[in-house]
Amino acid sequence: MYQLEESVELRHLRYFIAVAEEGNFRRAAERIGIAQPPLSSQIKDLEDELEVQLFRRLPRGAALTEAGEAFLAEVIVIFRQVEFAKQMALRGAAGEFGRLRIGFTGSAAFNELVPKIIRSFRKAYPSVALTLAELNTRQLLDQIRSRSIDAAFIRPGPTSPDGIKITMVAEEPMMVVLPTGHRLAKEYAIPLSSLQDEPLVLHSRELGPDLYDEVIEGFRRSGVDPVIGQIAPQITSIANLVAVELGVSIVPAPLSAINVPGVVFLPIIGDAPRARLAVATHPDDHSVVTRNFKQQVATNLQKR
Repeated sequence: MYQLEESVELRHLRYFIAVAEEGNFRRAAERIGIAQPPLSSQIKDLEDELEVQLFRRLPRGAALTEAGEAFLAEVIVIFRQVEFAKQMALRGAAGEFGRLRIGFTGSAAFNELVPKIIRSFRKAYPSVALTLAELNTRQLLDQIRSRSIDAAFIRPGPTSPDGIKITMVAEEPMMVVLPTGHRLAKEYAIPLSSLQDEPLVLHSRELGPDLYDEVIEGFRRSGVDPVIGQIAPQITSIANLVAVELGVSIVPAPLSAINVPGVVFLPIIGDAPRARLAVATHPDDHSVVTRNFKQQVATNLQKR
């Protein structure tokens, strides 16, 4: 391909193509929308810059020289590349390329909206590189603040964490988890007050302080002084610890989908704790890709 000097601009190449296709300076000038003398001057400047003659001037038109034929083939390639680059730029501006790093807590993944939102985003933007990471709430918030991830499904408290933008997705009921041999296991639903003095299996407050506090406060509102019996390494491990009768627990209702032998999940009667689910992003994240993801969140919420 020819290496053009910096003084050769795209307009010179457009003028050249017009004359080559029309075979006539006058018709090319009319097509471009300029007078013929300036067009002829621009073509002459191009030939001087390249140090070759591109056209043979004829009484009734212009014909490409051998140099002009060779040059035309390369110029057509240049304009195809320019058009491709333009389309790529437009797609990039629309957020069709790039990357999106999504985090989620273990319990958040059990809400049906979470995989649905991620699937819909992948379908709408298949060329965006998507990475997923399961972390605890504290880690996710730290990574949002440091811009290590772009968005995260978390379990927030009633107020937004500092330096984080929260978009609410759902507020879920919570359920009691009992061993199948428990005295209340055959009930349809129970109040939290019936669990007075029962040892509780809970996730570490370090992993998810807001959800932990919601559980403790729910017991206290029911007149129960919580007795912490066992700390689970993660919230999805709670059912397994309850199954071996280390205590009882309450978890967000979607976790009842976990198939753990030896436990039952019961609805709560009365003033039950609620588990909030939200998407966390950085307030200064103006990425088009992140904006498109949040739009998918909003679209899926509207379809509920």
